Amino acid sequence: MGKIGIFFGTDTGSTRLVAKKIYSLLGEELADKPKNVNRASLDDLLQYDALILGTPSYGIGDLPGMAVGCQERSWQEFVPQLEHCDLTGKRIALFGLGHQERYASRFASSLIQLYRVFCGYGADVIGRWSTEGYQFEHSDSIVDGQFVGLVLDQRTQPHLTDERIRVWLSQVTPELLPVRAEAA
Repeated sequence: MGKIGIFFGTDTGSTRLVAKKIYSLLGEELADKPKNVNRASLDDLLQYDALILGTPSYGIGDLPGMAVGCQERSWQEFVPQLEHCDLTGKRIALFGLGHQERYASRFASSLIQLYRVFCGYGADVIGRWSTEGYQFEHSDSIVDGQFVGLVLDQRTQPHLTDERIRVWLSQVTPELLPVRAEAA
């Protein structure tokens, strides 16, 4: 049976930490170790039919990458490789980090960029998350009243991270497992 692939972009290491927590909760039987997109190839990502993808927020709703101040390559540099891909049949759950007090007017807005990219290439993006329990003015990552994926604030709400991940995984894992089983 194929495993769930976990890929992330990061600059400060916070998104990597969350990806490792997700992997730890899923376990090596269900998922492969998380991989930074700055060290991943397109083939690395395409080998999975069930994926969890994570991003920090940089710029003003931009994908993180060198052009918006990241010290290393990230999603901005990885995404162009997808240009001619058909991701139909792939099921993807997203998570994103943001700072709701410092960036209240654009909280976790980079997440919508990943959502648009992967939906645009035919993937089935799952794992919407409630906006309850956050205090911010605006986020582009809200569609139909919910975040398009799990949103975490490691700066002002780190005490809520583990529980939010646990609850979110209890919701998305059953949706990822059928795709994983079909791929086997």
